[in-house]
Amino acid sequence: MTDLLLHTARELYELPRTGRRAVVMTMGALHEGHATLIRTAREQAGPEGQVVVTVFVNPLQFGAGEDLDRYPRTLDADLAIAEEAGADAVFAPAVDEVYPGGDPQVRITAGPMGERLEGATRPGHFDGMLTVVAKLLHLTRPDLALFGQKDAQQLALIRRMVTDLNFPVEVVGVPTVREEDGLALSSRNRYLSPAERHTALALSRALFAGRDRLAAQAALRARAEASPASDERATALARLGEIRASADAHAVSAAGAGLPDAVRAAALHVLDEAGRHEPPIVLDYLALVDPLDFTETGPDFTGQAVLAVAAKVGSTRLIDNIPLEFGAHS
Repeated sequence: MTDLLLHTARELYELPRTGRRAVVMTMGALHEGHATLIRTAREQAGPEGQVVVTVFVNPLQFGAGEDLDRYPRTLDADLAIAEEAGADAVFAPAVDEVYPGGDPQVRITAGPMGERLEGATRPGHFDGMLTVVAKLLHLTRPDLALFGQKDAQQLALIRRMVTDLNFPVEVVGVPTVREEDGLALSSRNRYLSPAERHTALALSRALFAGRDRLAAQAALRARAEASPASDERATALARLGEIRASADAHAVSAAGAGLPDAVRAAALHVLDEAGRHEPPIVLDYLALVDPLDFTETGPDFTGQAVLAVAAKVGSTRLIDNIPLEFGAHS
């Protein structure tokens, strides 16, 4: 297993290159979500290719009062998981190997997208993240770089950086891995007590409630398109005393309006209830955003969107998201 482990840039440069190289960047404390990334990298690199996993807890992306010191460091276990999932090498450098002159004076700036949602809550976080990703891309020189969709804003910013700065690498997003009860896998889940973990399930339940509302509204929209006179029909039914049928017809006629707002409302209802749990969930944000720039969607939005949530349960801050599609035939 120690043959897998590299600590220095020199060792990494001397690693013989075979076929396509894929990199999976982590901060360690690997779990099944990371293993899925590594297995996907193995598949995409092919049998003749090479998979490099990086393990580095990047101090630049932790703000004051965040959990840099208590962030779990489990290198031996990480090596075992990486090897079993198909990694050819694990690059686990010390801080002074990545930043030999101390904190770098020149850094990547995330721009306006990096100031929204996670960036508003954690100022400078995305600048630090992009800086280390850029350095690790230079050090590992991959053809492919795989990142989880659970960190949707991070993934969007990395894609933007690679495009804007002409990095010669393909960025691949891998779907979020969840536990059986729906909780998104995260290294921070280990901090949750049993009661806190139960409350934390509200994050995924809220996202699924938003998704289900979208599906229900989309079905009503399809009926509205098939029955263009539904509003007139609703009025006629009301005159005849058919109250339930009239209400249904009105719902059908209104199905196309304000879908994003309906999705937000369904998700917020779940989160509001969880705010009364013991322990409560403390909401940071719930947002339905355009994945290209992470701006909030308007009431008439169509196309791909991300429904994202961040909250604290006890002292642990968790994030989650799901992709959604808004359109005439969602």
